[in-house]
Amino acid sequence: MATYQSGKGFVQWGLPPGRLEQPRKIMLSRVADSVYWLNRYIERAENIARFVDVNLYLMLDLPYGAQQQWEPLVMTTGDLGFFKQHYGEVTKANVIQFLTFDQHYSNSILSCLNMARENARSIREIISSEMWEEINRFYLMVKEAGDRPPANIADFFARVKLSSHRFAGIMDATMTHNEAWHFGQMGRLQERADKTARILDVKYYYLLPSVEWVGTPLDQVEWIALLKSASAYEMYRKSQRRITPANVASFLILHQKFPRSIHFCLLQVQRSLHEVTGTPLGSWRNDAERALGRICGEMGYITIEDVINQGLHEFLEEIQAKVNEVGVKMAQTFFVNEPVLSPVPIQSQTQQQSLTSF
Repeated sequence: MATYQSGKGFVQWGLPPGRLEQPRKIMLSRVADSVYWLNRYIERAENIARFVDVNLYLMLDLPYGAQQQWEPLVMTTGDLGFFKQHYGEVTKANVIQFLTFDQHYSNSILSCLNMARENARSIREIISSEMWEEINRFYLMVKEAGDRPPANIADFFARVKLSSHRFAGIMDATMTHNEAWHFGQMGRLQERADKTARILDVKYYYLLPSVEWVGTPLDQVEWIALLKSASAYEMYRKSQRRITPANVASFLILHQKFPRSIHFCLLQVQRSLHEVTGTPLGSWRNDAERALGRICGEMGYITIEDVINQGLHEFLEEIQAKVNEVGVKMAQTFFVNEPVLSPVPIQSQTQQQSLTSF
């Protein structure tokens, strides 16, 4: 088993017994941690916008009481109790405020961008000036919208998604693709894999009011909305003629070429992790590589029939747990600070990061 030790400001890890090679030195753990979480928080902000946006889209077509459709979004964060304590009634306005602008909720879009900005500030010497300018522009855009609510909230969420894409493009175009860049990729794509699982789980487990609705036009509308929320509708239609639950789930879980599918994201995380460590793919020298290799191997051999037989909800819960485990193992292997497993208010957040929250 791999062991963790730190020395002279660098993170190192031991090799499995019998290996004589010297551990490879990795960049300063403070830098790795900050780049990782900078990207993870920006991706989280984008995906929260996607969660809310899909509900706004659904409200245009739902024939029954729409108010109940906002509670699943809060339920999937795991913070329904916190929400009801501070807001009481689950309404469209309350949920949007909670998930978007609430400075006391650590996983709101505004809080995520505040934390991303603080991570970027701590590594100004590592990131490009264009990246720093973009994260500030992004943060101020959301903060101003919170102070003066936008007239068209759907357009605002579209700007959030585009700002996240812009930041990712600027990072790819202006930052050397070295270890720091790979840590950023790992943060972004781990977060994306987790959120794709969550948004798929919301549709399957929460949105339909009863089993009688399965296979109805309403069910079809919701699957289309799900694909659009993942920016997957056009790419899905290029590969599948009919929209069926099994085909949509297969596309978003198992597709190896679509950049928001769970399998694609985890394969790219694995590639970046092995670029950082120098470990050949197919082998492992630390617990993070072992955990990630196991989940990628499993996903390479399962079919959507296997997923359905297990139960889609149960499979997605298992995937989320395994992705979180990879994040914990990465923190233990590469980062100095222990991960924080419960969110804290924005005023008291520092470099402690939340691995298991929404």
